[in-house]
Amino acid sequence: MNSKMRFNNIDRQYRAYRHEFDAAYQRVMQMGWFILGPEVEQFEREFAEYTDAEHCVGVATGTDALIVALKTCGIGYGDDVIVPANTYIASWLAIDAVGARIVPVEPDETYCIDPGRIKIKATTKAIMPVHLYGGVCDLDPIERIADKHGLKIIHDAAQAQGAKYKDKRIGGQKDIVAWSFYPSKNLGAFGDAGAITTDDWGYAQYARLYRNYGSPKKYHNSFKGINSRLDEIQAAFLRVKLRHLDEMNDRRWEIALRYFKELDVGGLVLPNFLDDTMHVFHQFVVRHPDRDGLAKHLEDSGIPTLIHYPIPPHKSEAFRGQFDWLPITEEYASTMLSLPIDPFFTDDEVDCIVEAINGWQQ
Repeated sequence: MNSKMRFNNIDRQYRAYRHEFDAAYQRVMQMGWFILGPEVEQFEREFAEYTDAEHCVGVATGTDALIVALKTCGIGYGDDVIVPANTYIASWLAIDAVGARIVPVEPDETYCIDPGRIKIKATTKAIMPVHLYGGVCDLDPIERIADKHGLKIIHDAAQAQGAKYKDKRIGGQKDIVAWSFYPSKNLGAFGDAGAITTDDWGYAQYARLYRNYGSPKKYHNSFKGINSRLDEIQAAFLRVKLRHLDEMNDRRWEIALRYFKELDVGGLVLPNFLDDTMHVFHQFVVRHPDRDGLAKHLEDSGIPTLIHYPIPPHKSEAFRGQFDWLPITEEYASTMLSLPIDPFFTDDEVDCIVEAINGWQQ
């Protein structure tokens, strides 16, 4: 087995589109405009179009995108925000950063928030569905709950670039969608980057001001904003990757289909997702009672794996003791394993991964 196999192959991604990346770099450097310039404006137009949204606003990170989205929707001190219990901690940290209260809800078998477990109180002001691992939440019941109680919906789509719910790409749903372009994402920058998309012109305008000190023009500040701007160079690189996103997602699907068809291990639970959604397999997450044994076997075989996420947010030092026992989330955290599904794996490498998994002696 190739001991140098990597979980993510961003270097191969660069080599595949090297001439386009190099041209984008040269274009930005020769223009000499590095903050909120034409590359950001063009990427915002192109990503809005790709995600079926009216507006896109680029920011510095995915966490900032969530904070900007929450602030844009007027969420703050004293407000409750419903959020999955099993998400990456950034979702929780963004809610905490605006002074709102985190209300964790357990996931269903798709690993996304279970709409049937959502409970509304007078202080509930928003729901944050997280489209986890490239899958999509069941949005119809969430939207019915939000409409009935006058709640905002702030989507965390950090892992869902290209995913669809009922033939519509995630991006233009009620009210705001927050994105991360961390390098390992399906659409990743070569550094930190993020964005929000929305169909609401007023939200987009507020977000543009808020990301730039609350400033409509230099030295004029309409309100207290932050400094969180998508870099020109990262926008230029993202424009290259956006052109190839569908082909990269298609390759993820090819690998996923092989896993679904060929993996043969007793007790292994494969990913589950809704029939009327399109999963983009940011991660291929399986479950097994002896997760650690399987992970050790694959490590010894030269196969990289990761655990998303070994410590649920409520068990972290940051939030320890603040929340009740969440048994589904904790069980998932102890049994989940992410198998490598990088779109730049060769067929031979996928053969090796499948053979190693099926060769595990429990």
